[in-house]
Amino acid sequence: MDYAGLAEAAVDKMWRYRRDPDGWRGSRSTSEVSISWRPSEEFAGNLYRAEGILSASTQRVWDCIKPEVGGLRTKWDKTVKDFEVIEAVNDNVSICRTTTSSALMGAISPREFVDVVAIKRYEDGTMLSAGTNVEHPLCLPQPNIVRGFNYACGCFCIPLPGEPDRTQLLGFFQSDVGGYLPQSVVESFIPTTITAFYSNLTKAVKSLKV
Repeated sequence: MDYAGLAEAAVDKMWRYRRDPDGWRGSRSTSEVSISWRPSEEFAGNLYRAEGILSASTQRVWDCIKPEVGGLRTKWDKTVKDFEVIEAVNDNVSICRTTTSSALMGAISPREFVDVVAIKRYEDGTMLSAGTNVEHPLCLPQPNIVRGFNYACGCFCIPLPGEPDRTQLLGFFQSDVGGYLPQSVVESFIPTTITAFYSNLTKAVKSLKV
């Protein structure tokens, strides 16, 4: 399987979503994040766009969200129970498995997501993590955990010109959580999860030590 090619396709989609202003509908907004959505092109769910400004340098924000074993994200993101790298395809592409905690007071059981993830750094200082679901022979489904599927998704950490201590975090999320949950339950749950992600990250960039 051409994992590097799949990862590059996810990167391309992130840039297309970022540049495409059409079709987004307002969903919810807090002091930390504004969320909009439109129907996904890839599955029978929604693609969510989330945008917020964090009071931290781009590198600091990146340190908190970058996908790495033993990284900071498992310390602050309450939805992530475990993260592991199954295979390093090259210096910038890897196969990763993320296991999530249960949610909605146990109504949503733990999930696992296996993705090919690409890391990109750009000349203006922007950093991007982008990925999409894959199958891997060394990553068979775990017993008693539902396998979910992330479609092209990721986060841009974007420097703000003249403001070295502020960063725009632009994220795109589209997930089929698997199992037998009604799609209406899923679509009400995901914006809540995104809001919590930005809220907990805002606290983390201030408090966690690298």
